[in-house]
Amino acid sequence: MTDQTSPRTDAAALRVLAHPTRIRLLALLREHGPQTAALLADRVDEAPGTLSYHLTRLAEAGFIEPAPEAGTDRRERWWRARHELTTWKDSELLDDPERRAAAREFQGLIGQFYASQYAAYVDSMPQLDTEWVDAATSGDRILRLTAAELGELGAELNDLLARWSARSEAHVSGDDAERVFVLAQAYRKPATS
Repeated sequence: MTDQTSPRTDAAALRVLAHPTRIRLLALLREHGPQTAALLADRVDEAPGTLSYHLTRLAEAGFIEPAPEAGTDRRERWWRARHELTTWKDSELLDDPERRAAAREFQGLIGQFYASQYAAYVDSMPQLDTEWVDAATSGDRILRLTAAELGELGAELNDLLARWSARSEAHVSGDDAERVFVLAQAYRKPATS
C-alpha cells in the first residue's frame, strides 16, 4: 500500500464505499495485495466485468490505484489498496447531513460484515485445532467512563493493535501463524438500550 493514512471520507466517497461488493473488494485488496478483476472473481461471486466496474468506482474515489508492476501481461489490469484503513472522527459528521447519511449506510454494511465474520468463525470451529479455539477471545463489558476516559481507552486499544500489527508483519509463510480477525469497539451505550 502506498499510504497508511485514511483516504478521503466526504459524502461522495462514503457513498462509493456503501456497497457490499466494494467493501469486500477493498478488504481483499488490503488483505491479499494486488489483484485483477479475474482473480478477485474467484473470491467474490460476481463476473469480472462487474468487478471491473466496482474497482473503477473505488479508484475514482481514491481508495485503490492501478498496480501495473504486479502483472506480466500489459493487457491485465492490476489494482492495489491505497490505504491500510478507512477512518474518520464521527464528530466530523454531525454538521453535515449528507455525509452523516452516507457514513450511516457504510457503517451499517460494516456491522453486517463484522457479524458475518463472527458467524463464519463459529461455523468453522469444529474444523479448527483446539489450540486455535482455546486461543480465541470474545466478550463485552459495560463500563462507566467519562468522555476523556473513553478517548484514553480508544488510544490504548489503537496502540495495542499497532504493536500486534508489527508482530504480525514479522511472520512469514510456513511459520505456524494464521490470519486472525481482530475487532475492537468502544462507544457510549445509547440511552435506549
